Amino acid sequence: MAYSTQMAAALSGATTGQIRSWRQDRGSGPFLQPELASRPKALYSFRDVFALRAFARLREDFSLQSLRRAVGNLRQLGELDHLSTYSLVADGKSIALYGDDDHSTDLLKQPGQRVIATLDDIMQPFSPRPGVVVPHLLRPNDNVSVDPDTQGGQPVVTGTRVPIDDVAALLRDGIPADRISDYYPSVNAAAARDAERFALYIDSYSSGGRAA
Repeated sequence: MAYSTQMAAALSGATTGQIRSWRQDRGSGPFLQPELASRPKALYSFRDVFALRAFARLREDFSLQSLRRAVGNLRQLGELDHLSTYSLVADGKSIALYGDDDHSTDLLKQPGQRVIATLDDIMQPFSPRPGVVVPHLLRPNDNVSVDPDTQGGQPVVTGTRVPIDDVAALLRDGIPADRISDYYPSVNAAAARDAERFALYIDSYSSGGRAA
């Protein structure tokens, strides 16, 4: 599966500007390098999106400088796996690596206490910026799903393999929602409208959108 910068932003809650900045080398290496490709076009994996979403959540409470320092210290400890594989602990003042044995290693020289980047936390809806609500990662709304094993991880109508972009394109061409089933029998009117709604949400991240 391969996600464009725009799609990675929409699914993670980070802005397109943040994502572009995070893949630049500021002297200590990129904050998060796309796993699939950087040039000529950045392509992100599902693991990348998961990591981006975790850092978008952490960005609510920590400065980018703190996040870069935490990741740098993580690497210096010899932890070189993909960032999506790590759980982070924080108490509002520090970030720490949280191990399977409940042992935590502080990454900002202050003790961490509260897990804020667990798997379930990252999946849930959150608001990274005023006026922006990022939907659930795997179930953005009642009729839209994101499954790494279906259509390469692209958003589809739940229970089908129909990409939401295909449904939204028909609606933009003037096909009524209750006639979408003529083209895709498994997509009812409610599902078509939900697909369009999520497609519009993704479009809002184009050209630096959702930067508020």
